[in-house]
Amino acid sequence: MPAKRGRPAEGPRLIYRADRGTWSIHDGAVRRSTGCGRDDRACAERALATYIAEKHEPGDTDQRDPSAVPVADAINLYLRDCAPHHSRPHETAGRAMRLLDFWGDRTIADVTSATCRAYAAQRPSTAGARRDLEDLRGALNHYMAEVFARPGPPVRLPPKPAPRDRWLESGEAARLIWTAWRYREVQKGMTTQRRTRQHIARFAIVALYTGSRAGAICSASFERMPGRGYVDLESGLFYRRPEGEAETNKRKPTITLPRRLLAHMRRWRANGQTYVVEFGGKPVARIGKAFRHVVADSGLGPDVTPHVLRHTAITWAMREGMRPWKAAGYFGLSVDMIDRVYGHHSPDGNAETGEAITRRGAEKVRKLSAITA
Repeated sequence: MPAKRGRPAEGPRLIYRADRGTWSIHDGAVRRSTGCGRDDRACAERALATYIAEKHEPGDTDQRDPSAVPVADAINLYLRDCAPHHSRPHETAGRAMRLLDFWGDRTIADVTSATCRAYAAQRPSTAGARRDLEDLRGALNHYMAEVFARPGPPVRLPPKPAPRDRWLESGEAARLIWTAWRYREVQKGMTTQRRTRQHIARFAIVALYTGSRAGAICSASFERMPGRGYVDLESGLFYRRPEGEAETNKRKPTITLPRRLLAHMRRWRANGQTYVVEFGGKPVARIGKAFRHVVADSGLGPDVTPHVLRHTAITWAMREGMRPWKAAGYFGLSVDMIDRVYGHHSPDGNAETGEAITRRGAEKVRKLSAITA
């Protein structure tokens, strides 16, 4: 009988230490405090990227032979110079660890079509492999430009997967919200009165009304805070990009909230909420696990992820006739992306930005959203 394989190491990651009130870096037996408080996740992510970079210090490089440079040196420089300016440095750091596991003892000369295909083959998904290799390409280009003033070697990327076309009908969306709202926690086989998934219902309402990415919703608050988006309940504006955060390809434009959503949010705030998505008075950074449970309980398939709600909002808006340039500005996408992925949903006509999102066949969602008051 083959020996049982042990659980693979998770690599460096951030863990919040409630006893200390700070984020800590956990890497095997290593425990290192970042000194960053709960609400300063961006600071902790920068510390994690720096830690990973320090694990792979550049060696002596023959400046006359770029091909002899270790790939680890390029990734190290990328983590130091570029990763801290990314919107989610911890995700960049995670991809860097996977790249180092494969490329760490190889040189730039080893970056070929064959080795890129070999890297993609050992990743569980084509999309994940492509994103990792995009970072490798960025690291090599940055290193070569900084050290040798020339472009990096070509990095062969797997084919881009076809865009998903999964979106929710109004009945499915309503069922998802209702299932999350009425769920009661089960302890020792007994149903309690604790309604521990209502934050998922609120998340879904915001996602369906605004089409915002999960990260932008979970990081938003009703008070101005460092590193967080801000919902101004007076003006009705949603500042999705935190003040001072660099703009990336995943744009987070400021939007005017639809009237119904703004009314709900004002009630949430009046009921004591500080954050748009919170549990037990604390902000919820990630909703993936609870969301999967809600999806399963509501009878929807595993293809329904938090991102599907964003896809649903855009689809509803386009089917209601929102013009591509308005949709691009509201949802933070390019006009080309709107046309390519969602254009087939758009009939002739026009509608107001934001208000068009939940108009088409979404009466059940509008009614059920009132339960989150």
